[in-house]
This record gives sequence, structure tokens and C-alpha cells, in this order.
Amino acid sequence: MNGIEHVQPEEIEKRSFAIISKELEERGVTLPKEQALITKRVIHTTADFTYAQTLRYSENAVETAKRLIGDGADIVTDTNMALAGINKRLLARFGGAAHCFMAEEAVMRMAKERGTTRAAVSMEMAARIKKPVVFAVGNAPTALIRLYEMIESGTYRPAFIIGVPVGFVNVEAAKELILKTDVPYIVNCGRKGGSNVAAAICNAILYQMGNE
Repeated sequence: MNGIEHVQPEEIEKRSFAIISKELEERGVTLPKEQALITKRVIHTTADFTYAQTLRYSENAVETAKRLIGDGADIVTDTNMALAGINKRLLARFGGAAHCFMAEEAVMRMAKERGTTRAAVSMEMAARIKKPVVFAVGNAPTALIRLYEMIESGTYRPAFIIGVPVGFVNVEAAKELILKTDVPYIVNCGRKGGSNVAAAICNAILYQMGNE
């Protein structure tokens, strides 16, 4: 077929990353070495090069996330879609597990009683985990807002926040709240993001660790 290349399955991802690197170079974009593989995997997941400009990393963010996961930190997501996308087998190699509390009956009941979102309540449930937690938020800005409230009140401090919810209502403002904290983070500014992006960032970190 015209324009269709025959590429071996094991070569597709390698070829894709080579194309991404070439196009970034053509656009005059040089990514910081620590961040490059994370940003490139997000671009690979979305085919959207604007992430090269909008992803924000706190100081030494990737090394901090790798240290936390290497020490057995768990990952908590705000959607079962993100949970499904994370490489849990690789995470388990480092002593961690991945969780999503959104579908739990207690979360649904508490959210209804309090007139809030399940995402906000699920962050409170995650705060009960007796070990460091990396939060991967790809859908609900209310999850980021609740994390910020707990940080500000001193009731809970996340170990790390991946803040990439997608949408139009409170999304940008919620991300800006996380940027104001001293909690290590990877945040995508603006409206874009999603569960696939949250999972991609987690996996990019895990794959780096698996290759080291």
C-alpha cells in the first residue's frame, strides 16, 4: 500500500522515539536531560508536541520520583483507566503497588453525603496508606485541590504529585495550586492532560529505573 512502511513490531516504539527526537530537533527544542525521556513518552502517547513546552518539573523531580519508587512508594491514581495503564509488574519489583479508590463503596457514599467528588474523597483514602505515595492525577482537578488543602492544613503531605488532569472547569487553577507547594511535582500547565498522560509519566519513570 502506498505510504505504508513495513516495520517489525519490536521496532515500532524505537522508530517512534527516533521520529520524536528528530522533530523536536527540527523545532529547535532541547529538553533537559533528566526530563527528556518523560516528555518524549508523553509526546509518544499523545502525538502532541506542545507538551515539550507545557510540562513543568520541580527541581530534581525525576530523580526524586525514582528514589521514592526505588524505596517502595505506592502510586495512587484518580481513574481506573490510569491504574490499568501503569506497569504494575515493574512497580512491584521495587516494592510498590498501584491503587485507585474511585469505585469503592465507601468513597461513593462519603462523596454523596458531603456533596463533593469521589476524586476528592479518594485522595483522603490514599492519605491513610502507611508509606510514601506518588499521586498520578489525570482526570479530576478536585483531586489536586483536595491534596492542596491537605498540604496547606498540615494534615497530609504527598511524597510526589503528577498533576495532569484534562478539562475546562478548574483544571488550570488546580494545577497552579500544586505549583505553589513545596511538594515535588510533574505538572502539565493548561487544559491538556488525561489518564493516559498520567500513566505514561509513571511508566517513563519505571522504564528508566528498569533499564538502569
